[in-house]
Amino acid sequence: MRQARHMAEVRTALIHYWLTGMRGGERVLESLCRIYPDADIFTNVYVPSAVSGTIRSHRIHTTFIQRLPFASRLYQYYLPLMPAALEHLDLRGYKLVISSESGPAKNVIVDPDALHLCYCHSPMRYLWDLAPEYASRRNPFLKAAMIPTLHYLRLTDVTSAARVDAFVANSRFTAKRIRKYWRRDSQVVYPPVETSRFRVSPSHQGYYLWLGQLVAYKRPDLAIDAFRDIDRALVVAGEGPELGRCRRRAGPRTSFAGKVSDEEAARLLQDCRALVFTGTEDFGIVPVEAMACGKPVIAYRQGGAQDTVKDGATGLFFDQPSVDSLREAIHRFENLEGQFSPVNIRAWSERFDEPRFRRGILEIVDAHQRKDQE
Repeated sequence: MRQARHMAEVRTALIHYWLTGMRGGERVLESLCRIYPDADIFTNVYVPSAVSGTIRSHRIHTTFIQRLPFASRLYQYYLPLMPAALEHLDLRGYKLVISSESGPAKNVIVDPDALHLCYCHSPMRYLWDLAPEYASRRNPFLKAAMIPTLHYLRLTDVTSAARVDAFVANSRFTAKRIRKYWRRDSQVVYPPVETSRFRVSPSHQGYYLWLGQLVAYKRPDLAIDAFRDIDRALVVAGEGPELGRCRRRAGPRTSFAGKVSDEEAARLLQDCRALVFTGTEDFGIVPVEAMACGKPVIAYRQGGAQDTVKDGATGLFFDQPSVDSLREAIHRFENLEGQFSPVNIRAWSERFDEPRFRRGILEIVDAHQRKDQE
């Protein structure tokens, strides 16, 4: 009760990089909105029709990026301007500022006596570990132009990290990357997964499922190649720039569901034999959603999957990003399939639900506010 009264007294700002869809970062922001129902939201670009009613119910302020030509569609081209745009936001009077970071969000300047907590989904991959991969897909002229731009953005990224009072990471993998690139420690609070949306399905329709955005770093090609020459059905759900390439290399028993709604994704997860998770994600919500349906996960042993998948109990890992390693894991899974309990898998998934996220955030905020008052 004391904490609830204290929350009501503290003027709170939530900072998000852009509001142009409902992905994992926006689901976290949605939960933060429920924790702080009177908070104001600040962002670079806002498309009201693209976000949930929970987010729309808050007062939303934008930077000058919103007024630039075609910002709602071409916002990422304005990335070099976003650090300065965020620094010019007027946050006077806000005593609690929570930035939601995987694009530029933490660049804001807050009052000296304000607490700035950064919930980090990921240090910007295209600035750091995946920069060579992004550059390799550009033509030589654009690649040359990216060099000074990325250098400038890295400088602002590190500088803004120094202004944050406390970091919260969404996984141990992200905590390591925060330490590597920003030289800052962080506490881990797993992002909220709405496990109540899913029901346990003890049976399946015989197919394996790959679900997500079809982009190179998620490695949909690895799953498609692994299933091309084995007599197993694979359903690929999602869309993205890799779709055409994936279709061209798919085998006869691989089908494409395209972009699916939340309801369609839940049905695919409930009816699949197992989820195949081939990318290196900072956290990865899809494996938790699969486990909320009681379904095992066959995952690459990297990134956030190491926090969410319990090897031998809720799924299996494969150790190399290769066709042979994934196929070996599929065969191993089929030999052990009867040992996986849908009820136990579901129970494990509930450690990643929203109440735990809420408790984690409130405990960290309360600890820092009490420390500042001492």
